[in-house]
Amino acid sequence: MTMPRAQSEVTFLCVSYLPADIISTVEFNPTGELLATGDKGGRVVVFQREQESKNQPHRRGEYNVYSTFQSHEPEFDYLKSLEIEEKINKIRWLPQQNAAYFLLSTNDKTVKLWKISERDKRPEGYNLKDEEGRIRDPATITALRVPVLQPMDLMVEATPRRVFSNAHTYHINSISVSNDYETYMSTDDLRINLWNLEITNQSFNIVDIKPANMEELTEVITAAEFHPNQCNTFIYSSSKGSIRLCDMRASALCDNHSKFFEEPEDPSNRSFFSEIISSISDVKFSHSGRYLMTRDYLTVKVWDLNMESKPLETYQVHDYLRSKLCSLYENDCIFDKFECVWNGSDSVIMTGSYNNFFRMFDRNTKRDVTLEASRENSKPRAILKPRKVCVGGKRRKDEISVDSLDFSKKILHTAWHPSENIIAVAATNNLYIFQDKVN
Repeated sequence: MTMPRAQSEVTFLCVSYLPADIISTVEFNPTGELLATGDKGGRVVVFQREQESKNQPHRRGEYNVYSTFQSHEPEFDYLKSLEIEEKINKIRWLPQQNAAYFLLSTNDKTVKLWKISERDKRPEGYNLKDEEGRIRDPATITALRVPVLQPMDLMVEATPRRVFSNAHTYHINSISVSNDYETYMSTDDLRINLWNLEITNQSFNIVDIKPANMEELTEVITAAEFHPNQCNTFIYSSSKGSIRLCDMRASALCDNHSKFFEEPEDPSNRSFFSEIISSISDVKFSHSGRYLMTRDYLTVKVWDLNMESKPLETYQVHDYLRSKLCSLYENDCIFDKFECVWNGSDSVIMTGSYNNFFRMFDRNTKRDVTLEASRENSKPRAILKPRKVCVGGKRRKDEISVDSLDFSKKILHTAWHPSENIIAVAATNNLYIFQDKVN
């Protein structure tokens, strides 16, 4: 699988999200047939890939809306006098076991397991009810009828199967499903809890970094993920730029890590912003389980699980912003949490930036490309042109000056199809789907 070239064909999909309903998470299911987005309004929209057309076999199936449902509602914590936002922080799919699909969605406090199923038949001919569903008078029932299933218009239903609540004091920032598909973990700023998918009234605390005196708090947990092939191993990242790998076979409470990944800071580069920009906003295992990728404010790093001392590869996402850290701090952009994703073969990585730019890095050829997700440049079946940012000096015609970047347009959430060169990019309240050009 190669990096989508500059000539990437565009399938542009725009969902009519309200301005307040900014997309807050994007996730393909394990087969890539479905794509789910969550938004600030607590809504989940699921897109399904259409079957390939026999008339146009070279055109791959496009994604259309399959189901929309309200996953979370705003709540109020009366004990702490706090409003709990309905915003969906993360969505994770479970592998498909039968005709239905299952996904986990979470806001700041509550994780829900949803079942999405299809219904195209309805039973008719009840004995105790009439056709409108009213209970019949037993005196009028003179014969037994055998109910029959009649065809009806296809209906997609989303039903909550489990609600996992009351286990987090702080805001949940990530959820991850174990490869045993029986357990998952939910992570907040100071604790990680392990749940069984069948049990909602108890969870096990597997990491707790809360100090006895909160004034001694020096770091928080920013993300966590299970190893893709080993259900006993997981990683979590911190706001200090470190990653800890834990093994649940060693102890029930993973206070001591098995491995500790951290790049020592160059004293000559130290500044007021060093600690803020070194905070890790996302961490992801490669599909093979051999590598892990971390995203901080300015870089993406790839680590080998067998080498803790320094990253294997470091990619500069937007190094031209290093001189603008002061203004980015003043407008709070320096606290933005960018995500990163692998392609299906772990050879290309992708992450977002400002001005609706997103970056791709090919690990084999060391080539990189900056592309833009915007309505103006994204007509269906158009070719995406690479973008360049210039820092001072003369600006070429096709370049954009670092001073004219729009920091309100940011790509925080991206997803890559598990096996094909199809990517989903969330640009505030628009969803774009790009795919490699088909010759």
